[in-house]
Amino acid sequence: MDLTLSSPDVALPVPQPLPLPDSEPPRDCPRCPRLVAVREEMRAEFPHWWNAPVPAFGDPEAWLGIVGLAPGKHGANRTGRPFTGDASGPLLYDTLTAFGLASGTYANTPPDDLALHGAIIVNAVRCLPPLNKPTPEEIRTCRPFLETQADALPTARVWIALGQVAHQSAVKMLGGRLPKARFAHGAEHRMPDGRVLIDSFHCSRYNQNTGILTPEMFAAVFARAVELRGTV
Repeated sequence: MDLTLSSPDVALPVPQPLPLPDSEPPRDCPRCPRLVAVREEMRAEFPHWWNAPVPAFGDPEAWLGIVGLAPGKHGANRTGRPFTGDASGPLLYDTLTAFGLASGTYANTPPDDLALHGAIIVNAVRCLPPLNKPTPEEIRTCRPFLETQADALPTARVWIALGQVAHQSAVKMLGGRLPKARFAHGAEHRMPDGRVLIDSFHCSRYNQNTGILTPEMFAAVFARAVELRGTV
């Protein structure tokens, strides 16, 4: 199935196949008025961009789930695929490849032959927020999509949250309680049903450039996830 944007001027396709098509928000999701306004502004200014809720990307039978924050303006909001098109993508996909969780060649703009194996990426918020900062209400409003996708991934017993906002949504998505699950890089949280959430600093350009997150620190989180596979 070749899903492309409805405008004949738009060349960027939806990355295919969609791993969880029945759980995605509609292209013109109306739930968050502020984000809808941003979306319409982006569509007017950049009609060739994706400018819509960004779908999950990866393996529908994944054992590892990765929760990001939200689409970046020049990243997923432009390309339609999580962590694609800005500085956060190369570190994430290089790390996944190093652990056998991805193959193919990452391109700044899809389509490419990048594929995930045993891993899937979802965002806490599906639409571009101003300054990369969704409001608490927008995070809550979008969480049902995240929860539906987690329910559709019964084999995903290990999860990684990229950043504190993703951590908060992931804890609630997995049925945990935030007062007992505080965010810290490398922290592990066992959920009521036995699933495990591991925290990581977000792989943003800022965190990489300032040394808040190094490739070694990032790799250690995924190495721990691999260690936990099959034990939870």
